[in-house]
Amino acid sequence: MNPAWIPTFESLRALLGAAQVDEPEAAQRRYGPDTTGASRTLAGAVRVLDRGQVPDVLRMATASGWGVHPISTGRNWGYGSALPVTEGTLLLDLGGLRRIVDFDEELGVVTLEPGVTQGDLAAFLSQRHLDYLVPVTGAGPHCSLLGNALERGYGITPQTDHFGAVTAMEVVLANGQVHRGMLDEAGGPELAKLFRWGLGPYLQGLFSQSGMGVVTEISLALAPRPERVAVALFGLADDTQLEAAVLAIRRAMQRLSPTLGAVNLMNRHRVMSMSAPYPWSELDAQGLIPPDTLERLGRQTAVMPWTGLATLYGTAPMVAAAQHELKRLLSGTAARLMFVTPSKANALARIARWIPGARGASLRRLTESLRSSLDLVNGRPNETALPLAYWRHRSTDLGGMPRHPAADGCGLIWYAPLVPMRPERARRYVQLVKRVTREHGLEPLITFTTLGDRVFDSTVPLLFDRSDAQATARAKACWSDLLAQGRELGCFPYRFPIDGMEALRAYAPRSCELVRQLHEAIHPRDPLAPGRYR
Repeated sequence: MNPAWIPTFESLRALLGAAQVDEPEAAQRRYGPDTTGASRTLAGAVRVLDRGQVPDVLRMATASGWGVHPISTGRNWGYGSALPVTEGTLLLDLGGLRRIVDFDEELGVVTLEPGVTQGDLAAFLSQRHLDYLVPVTGAGPHCSLLGNALERGYGITPQTDHFGAVTAMEVVLANGQVHRGMLDEAGGPELAKLFRWGLGPYLQGLFSQSGMGVVTEISLALAPRPERVAVALFGLADDTQLEAAVLAIRRAMQRLSPTLGAVNLMNRHRVMSMSAPYPWSELDAQGLIPPDTLERLGRQTAVMPWTGLATLYGTAPMVAAAQHELKRLLSGTAARLMFVTPSKANALARIARWIPGARGASLRRLTESLRSSLDLVNGRPNETALPLAYWRHRSTDLGGMPRHPAADGCGLIWYAPLVPMRPERARRYVQLVKRVTREHGLEPLITFTTLGDRVFDSTVPLLFDRSDAQATARAKACWSDLLAQGRELGCFPYRFPIDGMEALRAYAPRSCELVRQLHEAIHPRDPLAPGRYR
């Protein structure tokens, strides 16, 4: 390439085809909407349909002085959707790369491109009658597996840590060089796909939450479908039992792993957001659900102050033994503990159809949600959790299925801190979230999810009216206050939205500077994902 030549949109169209290149205005229309209310001026967007074109696109972008922000499906809802951190960045849309390149049926390792979604992999496995679980998330079947793994997402199937399941990568650097790892280069691709640590310095971690390269292929180790899958469903009849439940959950994770996959503990607000409409006609002067109304609605819908869902995987004897021990550990704390399999969930749904009135309608919603949750536990992606993004959305025309919260106008920012698995800390954290969200006119939707036996990730979706500038500003201020006050409590996010990077630099200046120096060493002109985590 002539170093004096400055690429233009014409040269990108010549490489990719006219239909695959958007100039700024068209890119803004296609990629601009974001649930967090963030806005960015885009330099343009290009869509790649052959990953062999990625090196040329990056060389062109570098020569032009454009920063490049790669996306997979652009469904990073609650964190920035498809938008970059900095203004004037060119979007590199890899969603058209949808090949499942290879699947090792014997050892359970799948190799796939960025546009392969949870739904795509589920269909692939089903069509071939392959008994492996998709590493699902609540974001839905139309979200990228690669994108979620690189953001260090997690789920409730046995492979809880999705980046931990990545065994190999293909990465394109800004100069167009393709990197596949030392073990792949020296020992061959088969070994590289089977041993995640590779050879020499572990470099794969450099390409998660960083933008140091464009990842065009990953290999994922899948969990085999076990003989028996069950869910333990339980409630806390009183909020005062939270500390005891945290201690019981910690002991269960210590004693029952790996048969016990993960445990979710959700407050009443969070469960109702997925199973009941928002009570617009019963709000207080601040526009929030009053405590007595929440209590009454909870009784009507059989939703307790806290609801727990634990996943169990293994042989029939292993699951039976784990059920017995879990019941013992939760004794005296949990109410209505029951173990549910898919067949039992179907039976409950049939019974709910015969119950009349509002209570019957509520039970039907709950049993349908339970059935969908069991599908997720079985590694079958669906949109069970996605309705929460629409809970405070007044529109009745939400664009149908599949749901797309950014395009549908939903307001959502995720606050997702790590919380030490200490009973007293969990209580103080819940008190903090309730107080801060109420100060900003938001409902406190709280989930604790176990990441091993020492720490929870808590997800708090901040739901707001994105069409209201003041409501959007309040939600952003709420996130900032939760970040600052949660940090003082010893709780801090594992993942940041695009508008949070400046705050991260303030809290971790030395670490961000080191990441910046590493970027500069690899890419002196810093063209890839500028501003991300540095």
